[in-house]
Amino acid sequence: MKHRAVLLLPLLLLIPECKKDETVVRIAVTTDVHGMIYPYDFIERKETDHSLAHIYSYVTRERRRKDTLFILMDNGDLLQGQPTVYYYNYIDTTSVHLSARVMNFMGYAAGTLGNHDIEAGPEVYKRIRNDFGFPWLAANAVYSDTNEPFFEPYTILKAGRTRIAVLGLITPGIPRWLPKSLWPEMEFMDMVETARLWVPRILESEDPDLMVGLFHSGTDAGYGGDTGSYLNENASLLVAEQVPGFDVIFAGHDHRVSKDWVESAGGDSVLVLDAGSHGRFAGEVTVIFDADGIVSMTAKNVPMNNFLPSGKFQEQFFREQEKVAYYLHDTITWLSEDMEGIEALFGPSRMMSLIHAVQFDLSGAELSFTAPLSLYTGLEKGAVLVSDMFRLYRFENMLYIMELSGKEIDGFLEYAAGIWFNTMTCAGDHLLLFSPGEPGHLANPYYNFSSAAGIDYTIDVSRSPGDRVSISRLSNGEEFSQERIYRVAVNSYRANGGGGHLTRGAGIPAEQLSDRVRWSSDTDLRYYLMQYLSKQDTLFPQAFSNWSCIPGPWVHEAAESDRMYFRIN
Repeated sequence: MKHRAVLLLPLLLLIPECKKDETVVRIAVTTDVHGMIYPYDFIERKETDHSLAHIYSYVTRERRRKDTLFILMDNGDLLQGQPTVYYYNYIDTTSVHLSARVMNFMGYAAGTLGNHDIEAGPEVYKRIRNDFGFPWLAANAVYSDTNEPFFEPYTILKAGRTRIAVLGLITPGIPRWLPKSLWPEMEFMDMVETARLWVPRILESEDPDLMVGLFHSGTDAGYGGDTGSYLNENASLLVAEQVPGFDVIFAGHDHRVSKDWVESAGGDSVLVLDAGSHGRFAGEVTVIFDADGIVSMTAKNVPMNNFLPSGKFQEQFFREQEKVAYYLHDTITWLSEDMEGIEALFGPSRMMSLIHAVQFDLSGAELSFTAPLSLYTGLEKGAVLVSDMFRLYRFENMLYIMELSGKEIDGFLEYAAGIWFNTMTCAGDHLLLFSPGEPGHLANPYYNFSSAAGIDYTIDVSRSPGDRVSISRLSNGEEFSQERIYRVAVNSYRANGGGGHLTRGAGIPAEQLSDRVRWSSDTDLRYYLMQYLSKQDTLFPQAFSNWSCIPGPWVHEAAESDRMYFRIN
């Protein structure tokens, strides 16, 4: 292994001039592209100033430079986010996946999987792994029975005479978000432990000139209140600090745009670069080598809005774009009147009731939990297109049936009401729980608000959190029992502990959640929503009336006042 001096490169402002006996290698990384292949957002139906088409213009420019050897890599979460990837995940399953065709065309040298790539399901990620012309990495995604890596653990890239080792790691938080059916053969190991296992092996057996981490994992180890280091969702900085041997780590998953320098346990400076998401930036590291090793290293995140989308790229994949556009413009049903997403914050809404209805229809469960799908998205009266479903339901969640006791259901709803509603002392108070001093800015993510269908209940917002919900009966008139076990329809994000409703609210230990699951859908809820709507010539949306907030006069006045913040914003 060539000697690595401690590099205090945050002090360097410019790349030193390259001498004749030196080699300049530039590594560019995309991360969390989320289907932004074209310079067009198919969900919002507008052109964008960021995409892989923009990235390709940047890549083309860099490859034309005579003084630099260029390497392009990706850091995961390709297969979710835009209808372009959804179409090739689930609709056209016989063609070579569009993402593979695009990335092979662009000349990617390596990639690491993201959690949303696993979310696409084993048929999809196994197929695209075979379609890729480069290794797809994840050393800590291992076979359950052997602990051997399911994907390639690392790869060696060559730039001239320079050997670059790239270790791939994926966030180990996947079991908290995704059903086991999406990763039936795998387990996800701790990132720090896995790096400690593989880095010495790589350094000894491969003797690379540069040791790179390509981690689909963020940099804030305390995100979401996570104070432990083991199986940490965002462990990129933890690895940099605790595992000697790395020169550069590319982070992802958290959609942050950042650059950090970390002192490792071995005393070296490690660069950690995060390029955000959706092709808005390319993370770029420039390394100069001489015969003795690394001379210098500089880094930046290159904004893509400074580049025009590549005409060559768009011409190459024009037919695929037309194919997806044709699919999206298909009419599913007709809507008799408008529906607004924002109404879900203030009580039973037609949009939430539609999702409850789909979940009941699909599962046959007694009760249903769901959350607002999008606050600022609605459906307008008239034709409902396939593209509307991607605006309405942005997430590829599965549907579960879980067995929960009446007491656990009560705790779930108390938790939801506690993070949803303010404690009102008079009619002039806010109904919604806003961040302190920031009216209009919700204190908690909208997708963690939840309502129930199949039971009748009230939420007394004049009472303190934890003592607000009163369940009177099942909506079919039967008695509701705290002791009885009910079959409840809930999406996979919530069922796997997302938001804390089942763990902190219902009090079920996280490791026991899977024991409560009695059934899982084969496909995502968006698909079933489209199937449900397609059976109706016209949809006449109606809101369930099974729950309300009290005291009524206070709530009515506060709701009208709080709505104004969202109209302004």
